[in-house]
Amino acid sequence: MKNRMNKHIDVALSLVFLSLIPMANMLISHVGTICIPDGPCLIPVGFGLSAPSGVLLVGISLLLRDIIQERLGKNVTLALIVMGCISSFILADQHIALASVLAYGLSELGDFGVYQRVRKHSLLAAMLLSGLFGSIVDSAVFLYIAFGNFDFIAGQVIGKLLMGLLAFAAFPFVRKLT
Repeated sequence: MKNRMNKHIDVALSLVFLSLIPMANMLISHVGTICIPDGPCLIPVGFGLSAPSGVLLVGISLLLRDIIQERLGKNVTLALIVMGCISSFILADQHIALASVLAYGLSELGDFGVYQRVRKHSLLAAMLLSGLFGSIVDSAVFLYIAFGNFDFIAGQVIGKLLMGLLAFAAFPFVRKLT
């Protein structure tokens, strides 16, 4: 019974992971306190900064990738990253499709690499450092390719870190999942 339950949890985590980036892309184009013509929809993230609204889900995605890697291993995680790139390209609005795929792919692979190296020493440090690295890579790549500038990079990184920390607050629960 427990094995069957674990398989259901693994499938659910994988599906949520795969849905987060397309949902983030939708938010960027349609949801925010301000929507810039031919640009992102923005939300305030604190400290007087704004970020594209997809920031709400990307920080969670990076943490969820760590959980999936713990539960399902490297090969399944890499396959899910590839599937996420494909779905992101197919489902994203035209002007952000390439930026989304490259940012997602590079940030998740960077997060994956940092996590692999640091995990040998500490799960907590691996989750924090890989999330920070992934957030910075995702922000820089996405903003530059989608909008040709880094105007919202500070807000992007802070927003992703805040969402990652919020998700990380669930660490005791996460620990039970891994």
